[in-house]
Amino acid sequence: MNTETIRRDWVGRVIDERFTLLQWLGGTERSGVFLTELEGPGSQKAAIKLIPADAGDAEARIAGWAATMALSHPHLMRLLHTGRCQIDTAPLLYTVTEYAEEVLSQILLERPLTPSEAREMLDAVLDVLSYLHGKGFVHGHIKPSNIMAAGDQLKISSDSLYTAGELVKHFPAPSVYDAPEGATGTISPAADVWPLGVTLVEALTQHPPVWARSTDREPIVPESIPQPFAGIARECLLSDPARRCTLSDVKARLEAAPPQQVPATEPEKAAPAKLRVPALVAAALVLFAAIAVLLLRSHPTQQSPPTGKQQPVPATAALQPQSPVPENQKPPVPETQEPPVPETQSSPAPETQTSNSAALNGVVAERVLPDVPQKASATIQGTIKVKIRVAVDPSGNVSNATIDWPGASKYFANLALGAAQHWRFKPATVDGQAVSSVWILEFRFTQTATEATPVETSP
Repeated sequence: MNTETIRRDWVGRVIDERFTLLQWLGGTERSGVFLTELEGPGSQKAAIKLIPADAGDAEARIAGWAATMALSHPHLMRLLHTGRCQIDTAPLLYTVTEYAEEVLSQILLERPLTPSEAREMLDAVLDVLSYLHGKGFVHGHIKPSNIMAAGDQLKISSDSLYTAGELVKHFPAPSVYDAPEGATGTISPAADVWPLGVTLVEALTQHPPVWARSTDREPIVPESIPQPFAGIARECLLSDPARRCTLSDVKARLEAAPPQQVPATEPEKAAPAKLRVPALVAAALVLFAAIAVLLLRSHPTQQSPPTGKQQPVPATAALQPQSPVPENQKPPVPETQEPPVPETQSSPAPETQTSNSAALNGVVAERVLPDVPQKASATIQGTIKVKIRVAVDPSGNVSNATIDWPGASKYFANLALGAAQHWRFKPATVDGQAVSSVWILEFRFTQTATEATPVETSP
């Protein structure tokens, strides 16, 4: 049985009469993972993994899960529920764990980690592995797809732990993340150090180290990796487990090295908020001025005589209804003269428009910025940009919000998505009637601030 048997189209099925498969999240050769929700007040997302129950180790897996549920560590994904089930004729086992907003393997598809991010990742993984080894367990599956973020905590998976000394069975075949000794013998804590080295190289380069299992050569650690990470990776990737460094050795190397200081590049440096706000206002005024000119040119019958030197007039004034002028007070206007704007015009809010032939853009009535945990802010290098597309109904409420561009971090994209759903607008109008509209909200996250710029794309 494989993930073709555990199918995407099972979305909507209910497992064990309480876990609805809401969305396909992914899978491997021997499993499929879906989004589900836990029972009880409120809505709490969770991940449910389905695996074949026809394997000979089904009972051992269930016993192992029972032991895992007794573990508790801030960097270990909580195993919430386990059991047996069946869909159609397929007997299955399942586990329900915390839902991860972000997975390291997804980040590495877009960019490598910075040295400071790699150090934070190492600190968390070393801490939880030391805990597991002290409890008599070996993780055995350290790799980017099993390193996740749940809330503001970095965590590793917990549904496939080994007991130290257990005979390892690889399916379908060992990969670069599997320590060499695991192919022929029992698993030990040293088997977690090898994949830690592989993951460190991949985190900093987006590629695992080059290694041929059939040779006696050690994996190649790229020269581009900075210290102390290059030295740590080489000591982790020694084929002989007796010569391989320990978790304590890695911790000591990290503590001896000063924290990495990675300056932001010029394009990424965040401008002070006091400078950025006027710039955005100026850009908006330019846009409104252009709209005003176009509208004036499309209504030549509303021309007024030139009055010499014109005083600056708010751009929105051109969108307002014209005050009637007696015919005997209207001097002729040369045909080549651009129609000036009367100096006495005011600029009331756009919603006072009474013309039945014009469309007016909506206005943001209430904006909500994401609440970024301090620990998450500290991981930002430069600026993370996220774009959220929101549909606004005629009452000015957000009826739908989706991630238009996740930027470099799914975690921050989800924070922006949650905030965007609570924005409020004064709706756009066409012929005096409120209509639906679509906006793009660009969120910018830095270590010191979070900002958002709204742009209406329709009507």
